[in-house]
Amino acid sequence: MARNQSPLPLLWLLSDKRNDARLEDALRALPPRSGFVFRHYHLEESARRQRFAELAGLARALGHTVILAGHEDWGADGHYGRPDRLGAGLRLATAHDAAELAEAVAAQADGIFLSPVFATASHPGADTLGAAGFHALARDSSVPVIALGGMNAARARELAWPRWGAIDGLGSTKRA
Repeated sequence: MARNQSPLPLLWLLSDKRNDARLEDALRALPPRSGFVFRHYHLEESARRQRFAELAGLARALGHTVILAGHEDWGADGHYGRPDRLGAGLRLATAHDAAELAEAVAAQADGIFLSPVFATASHPGADTLGAAGFHALARDSSVPVIALGGMNAARARELAWPRWGAIDGLGSTKRA
């Protein structure tokens, strides 16, 4: 199957402390068969597990794929993180440059979040890939690449890339 025809969802919502208060609405606004990555690094373990259970239940009821950042076996469809720390199920790695992209491919990730494409609140002042830099890295990947960093529906159209994710850029979006 070609990388752009992978069964991975095209649209991904990532959780964060900043978007926690509106995650339920954001999950309901996603198109069917989207993806949800639960991060919530700011919570201690028992509160994090409880919040995961709440959001994962809603996401599954809406038909979304549920991915967990971390090693825990809380019943997620897969895991998200550095290539050397991915758990079972769908394995979605993070990468920020060519070396990390190669590491994710070598680790047999099922998908790679490549970031930051544009300026983002998650990493203020960080260097960005920009559209040209993103395409230079992503176009030849043998693994599906998901654009992340400063993404929203308008930026996704500008980037002209089928897979993208956002933290703040999907707070109330109905369709990508």
